[in-house]
Amino acid sequence: MENKSKQIKKAVKRKLYIPHWKVISALLVLFDIVAVNLSFFLALWLRFDCTISKIPEFYLHTYLIFAPVYAVICVLVFAFLKLYNTIWRFANYNELVRTVFATVITGLCQILGTVIILAHTPVPHWRMPISYYLTGLMLQFLSVFGIRFAYRFTLVVKTQLIKPSSGDRKNVMLIGAGAAGQMLLRDLQKYENNNDRVCCIIDDNENKWNRFVEGVPVVGGRDDILASCKKYNIDKIYLAIPSTTAEQKRDILSICNETGCELKSLPGIYQLVNGEVTVASMKNVAIEDLLGRDPISADLNEVFTFIQGKKILVTGGGGSIGSELCRQIASHNPKQLIIFDVYENNAYDIQLELKNKYPNLNLVTLIGSVRDSRKINQVFEEYKPDVVYHAAAHKHVPLMEDSPCEAIKNNAIGTYKTAYAAILHGCNRFVLISTDKAVNPTNIMGASKRLCEMIIQSFAKKIKEGKAYELPNMFTHADEYGEGSDTAGFPTDIKTEFVAVRFGNVLGSNGSVIPLFKRQIENGGPVTVTHPDIIRYFMTIPEAVSLVLQAGTYAHGGEIFVLDMGSPVKIDTLARNLIKLSGYKPDVDIKIEYTGLRPGEKLYEEKLMAEEGKRKTNNDLIHIGNPIPFDVDSFLEQLQDLMIIAYMNSDNIRNLVAQIVTTYHPENNETVDDVEESKDNDLDLVRV
Repeated sequence: MENKSKQIKKAVKRKLYIPHWKVISALLVLFDIVAVNLSFFLALWLRFDCTISKIPEFYLHTYLIFAPVYAVICVLVFAFLKLYNTIWRFANYNELVRTVFATVITGLCQILGTVIILAHTPVPHWRMPISYYLTGLMLQFLSVFGIRFAYRFTLVVKTQLIKPSSGDRKNVMLIGAGAAGQMLLRDLQKYENNNDRVCCIIDDNENKWNRFVEGVPVVGGRDDILASCKKYNIDKIYLAIPSTTAEQKRDILSICNETGCELKSLPGIYQLVNGEVTVASMKNVAIEDLLGRDPISADLNEVFTFIQGKKILVTGGGGSIGSELCRQIASHNPKQLIIFDVYENNAYDIQLELKNKYPNLNLVTLIGSVRDSRKINQVFEEYKPDVVYHAAAHKHVPLMEDSPCEAIKNNAIGTYKTAYAAILHGCNRFVLISTDKAVNPTNIMGASKRLCEMIIQSFAKKIKEGKAYELPNMFTHADEYGEGSDTAGFPTDIKTEFVAVRFGNVLGSNGSVIPLFKRQIENGGPVTVTHPDIIRYFMTIPEAVSLVLQAGTYAHGGEIFVLDMGSPVKIDTLARNLIKLSGYKPDVDIKIEYTGLRPGEKLYEEKLMAEEGKRKTNNDLIHIGNPIPFDVDSFLEQLQDLMIIAYMNSDNIRNLVAQIVTTYHPENNETVDDVEESKDNDLDLVRV
């Protein structure tokens, strides 16, 4: 009973509750009734020398008769033009225009009403004095406009004239005097407790220089940023030019980095179109903003059509690329998503994330290695995926230089076993995640990824020739799938399409330089760079994944897709920019040390081998490398020997890889005869 009584009381309170804005609107109605009639009475009074006794009786009689009618007309017109529903603290030009319209409409009603009344007086008159109409309308406009804009004016005075204490105040430079800059400036001025004070504006349009936006001077272009920061003691810089190109943005941010000020940027043109230009929509400038190119955009409609309703397997699904693949695939309504990874912690993390975000997703998470042929075949046999994104690989260059056989076992042989399982169990498409390090590799990791590319090209060629049965079974044990010599049970109608996707370094991925630099900066330095001239191509994880997904829709078999990643970036420049973005000065607050190139590392990466050339796709930023011809049968024979020697953990592995991947040039390379002799000795040991 008590609970019911409380509920009744709450219901009564809700019914009796009157919102604050309705109270304000009611008060405005009362004010308007008084103001509009008082305005015209004062106009009549002023017309006759501020003496009531001098006002002719028929004028005063007309005014008194029409006053209540006019008050009702004004309230109705004001309500129609929504002058009682506006949030006046945010009043702007639109509210001013509506107030003017209201004054004009009610003024016409005043003229018409008084003329009608005067026409029916004992001694007809055709109008009130002209000054009555003009003065009355002017006083009415000032009173109606003034009361409504009073709060807005008070707010502007507080933000512009009443300055916070110098200890709390943050001086802001705004870059961009366009629509986004004006909206951001107004948003900053709305809040009474905001200590950010815009002192100056920068814009490259010379026509805006030495002029003012909302009372703030436009002091010059990008060349004046450094001088203006010193002149106005700037603490923060807000970049509000969402329509600028990535290259222009990079140039401006490079100048801003020299100031040591905190940097924030409006994310993009979307915020301007949707009117979301606010202080809250500003984001910290990220290192990818300095790459100097526009983000890659994939045709999501094509991707959606391709993935929807299919069973998708992602090997290495817990890694940085693999997990982002899983996120984007999960958002495109697959029939089933299978995550396969050898590292349980990563797999568990992405499993939890996807279950929370997509509760209806048919998600399977499996632990296993692509090197385990029984396991990978079991996965394909049980789940029969339609599409495979093969992201499982060892990627750390220095670690693989110390363990070259592991790079071959996991990357090359693991890819072969997964691809073989794909054709055995009717998979439609196999997409290999490759790297620009596969081009003219100087390290075993890059060479192993080039082997992966050659493997998928070999599979594609054999399938197109109708000779897939010639692909050897490279399992290291005998099992139910046989030794590869018996082709009686081998599928005859294989339609698996194999493609590779090659891209550069991924910002923020496991093992990338950015997380390492951030940790070093947090620890006070030094930041270690291998060489002052080393350069790399960079892309973000979402860009890499969008390219992989797009490649899946373009595939016809055997292609190597390559992203146009724009201009390469010096790692030294990247490190210095990151130090500046963290609020420090390079070589002053945080030291930079050059440690020398690591084993297998080269100064620059290439996207395509010179002899490959490239062809365009429907996406201008995605190209297809023309396959380099090689003897597939000879390659497959060499690959079998390579697998055996890799599992022997032979020290000769690098030189044997160099024989197969002719563009790979390891250090201390032996002669061909030495390699052949060493390989024969290793294989003889196996046979014995």
